[in-house]
Amino acid sequence: MTQQGVRRTAEQVLDLAPDASSRKAGSKLGVAGPWSGAGSGREGAVWGLCKGSGSKPYQTVVDLSDPAGPAYKCSCPSRKFPCKHALGLLLLWAGDEGAVPESESAPDWAEQWLAGRRGRAEVKKTQAAAGSAADPDAARKRAERRDQRVTAGATELERRLADLLRDGLASAERAGYGLWEETAARMVDAQAPGLAARVRELGTIPASGTGWPARLLEECALLHLLDQGWLHRDRLPDALAATVRTRLGLPTPADGPPVRDHWQVLAQYDTADAKLTTRRIWLHGADSGRTRLLLSFGAAGRAPELSLPVGMSLDAELSDHPGAGQVRATLGERHAPAAPAASRPPGTTTTRALASYGEALREDPWLDSVPVTLDAVIPVPEDTSGSWHLADADAHTALPLTPSFLARPVLWRLVALAGGAPLRVFGECGHRGFTPLTAWAEGTAAPVSLC
Repeated sequence: MTQQGVRRTAEQVLDLAPDASSRKAGSKLGVAGPWSGAGSGREGAVWGLCKGSGSKPYQTVVDLSDPAGPAYKCSCPSRKFPCKHALGLLLLWAGDEGAVPESESAPDWAEQWLAGRRGRAEVKKTQAAAGSAADPDAARKRAERRDQRVTAGATELERRLADLLRDGLASAERAGYGLWEETAARMVDAQAPGLAARVRELGTIPASGTGWPARLLEECALLHLLDQGWLHRDRLPDALAATVRTRLGLPTPADGPPVRDHWQVLAQYDTADAKLTTRRIWLHGADSGRTRLLLSFGAAGRAPELSLPVGMSLDAELSDHPGAGQVRATLGERHAPAAPAASRPPGTTTTRALASYGEALREDPWLDSVPVTLDAVIPVPEDTSGSWHLADADAHTALPLTPSFLARPVLWRLVALAGGAPLRVFGECGHRGFTPLTAWAEGTAAPVSLC
């Protein structure tokens, strides 16, 4: 979407919407009726005037030139990004070339914003280059001070876990969630957000239903293991020590050599809390065979900037982050516009998927799931419990679908796509089961997103 020759489908545009209401409202504006003065530039910009309830139309412009994803500007009062007018403009541009003609120049109001934005981007690059040459001794001292605070937090958390086990797990139910929230706040003060998140998860377990004491004990054990890994990190192999830092939430910049490949976008989905929206994008390299994860973040209520439509292929470079068993990477230089992927990623069996998760746990004991593409599987219901499985079409093995997937209204999309025939399905396989994210019907390369 960075050049005029590459257009997203309507569904790919709507994937940019920050919420369902914006998606619905944007769809209504994806027609020529409310728009005037629409145009597109060779450098990757789209603009137009959208008639609203007032006397003046809303000025809307989208910058598509940034590899990190589109940027939006609209004179409407909405605080959502993109707003419904930006979505409508992109839908109009994606669906009808004649409705948004190419132009040599943008109107002044659009050109002013575009020039200012690109100028600021250049300043950021210059500042980043200057920052990389900053005083290494000062950076080292800052890192040492943070490590000391994290060590103090991990030591305190070890004492609290010991108190819990000494008093008995039933004390966790009596204490309520307030005790855990206070402990999590202490971990935030210690600059260990990963520990804080895990402590908050502990606080929810006593109210999670039958069997909660066993689950609480398991999570306490993993948290204890993470604490001990940090407190004895000097004894760990470098890769495992980097994984511990990642799990604690400490910054671990990408340091792997750039790998250029044609990276197919397998899935994209957002998770949100009160402060942050996190976007997870899974990519698969056609030549390298690697599956990698990109993360992008936005403030609460705002979509992250990076957006890569499912089913597209990127000729780009990725650099891996450090750590044993880690699959996170950072997107580097893009060498060509994104284009529709011509094939599907290779698949495996449910048995091999479980084995892959077990092997990954050796490298990262705190890993919830691994990315897996299953080949020739059929969704089948469980006769008694109401749960569903993905069963191998040619074997007597299956993977249960996770409760989180079954709780969303997408199961029947998967069942309808299959129609009783085998599918190829990409998703995350872990100790809770398999979460489908994308599926391909037999004999087709076009993916169907289940996120």
